[in-house]
Amino acid sequence: QVQLVESGGGLVQAGVSLRLSCAASERIFSSYTMHWFRQAPGKEREFVAAVVWSGSRTYYADSVKGRFTISRDNAKNTVLLQKNSLRPEDTAVYYCAATASRAVYIGQPMEYWGKGTLVTVSS
Repeated sequence: QVQLVESGGGLVQAGVSLRLSCAASERIFSSYTMHWFRQAPGKEREFVAAVVWSGSRTYYADSVKGRFTISRDNAKNTVLLQKNSLRPEDTAVYYCAATASRAVYIGQPMEYWGKGTLVTVSS
C-alpha cells in the first residue's frame, strides 16, 4: 500500500511563492505518474499538474500554467509543486495522487491519494 504525505501548506500573502512536497512510502513511486489536485472551499476537486515517472513530461491546468512547476525526485520518493505568484483563488486543499497509468487525462482515476495540505492565500 502506497502512502502519500503532503507538506508545505500554510497561510501566505498574494504574490509570494510556496513549495509543496509529497513523500511516498514505497519504492514503486518511481514507476507511477504523480499528480497534484486541489479543492477550494465549496468547489469540486480539480486537476492542477502531473509528471510522468521519468520526469520528462509534465502537464498543467490552464489556471496554473506558467506559475506552478511540478517535479519529482525518484531517489527520494518525492514530488514537488513549486507555486509562484500565488493568488487568492489558489486557496485550496492540495492533494497528491498517484497512478500506475502512463496516460494523463481529465477524469483519470487515481489509485492512491494523500490527505491533503491547506494553502490559504490572502489578498
